[in-house]
Amino acid sequence: MDSIRKQFPQIEEAAWPLLEAWAALLREWNTKINLISRKDIEYLEARHLSHCLSITNHLKLMSGTRIMDVGTGGGFPGIIMAICYPQAHFTLIDSIGKKITVVQDLVDKLELKNVEARQCRAEEVKKKFDFITGRAVKNLPEYFSWIKDNVRRGERNSIPNGVLYWKGGELDDELAELGIRPRKTISLGETFSDPYFEQKYILHFDARDVPRARKPKQEVH
Repeated sequence: MDSIRKQFPQIEEAAWPLLEAWAALLREWNTKINLISRKDIEYLEARHLSHCLSITNHLKLMSGTRIMDVGTGGGFPGIIMAICYPQAHFTLIDSIGKKITVVQDLVDKLELKNVEARQCRAEEVKKKFDFITGRAVKNLPEYFSWIKDNVRRGERNSIPNGVLYWKGGELDDELAELGIRPRKTISLGETFSDPYFEQKYILHFDARDVPRARKPKQEVH
């Protein structure tokens, strides 16, 4: 954790004890529910935590900013971001009940007042948010079909409102099918020396580029 702290000097000092507590709690839960593969849990801080913290190098949030983390799983990146951005409000959703049980327990034990955890699908959420986040949840076209009506346009934060998506591997085919390009592609292979981060990215899509669902035409009788 000490080496990670040096990589992210912009994170407030008050966040680090919470991040350390989060890691201990997640390891405990991972013995009961397979949130991270058994062989990968030893790299929790160096890979999974660092992966999520990377956004703090590129994003500053104003007080009251609202974020929905879709397919949050064990709280990646939603809980980690909520610890680092206490001035923002986070809604963490997942359709799998046992994962939301974990998330709610983490939120309660860490006493995070800026997080709401819900078991539901994104299509069931009728609110709009400044940012939608996701970490390797689904292919991009399917993911965007879930959240296209939930992102609010605006420019009150350090980057325009939109979608922040953690994605690995080749991007071209999915982006071609999606029909829009990210405004910014953050290459994590350039941030970290660990080969694990090669071909891993955070994609920022501007809300103004996200196509809205078409309203059905009313029949004229």
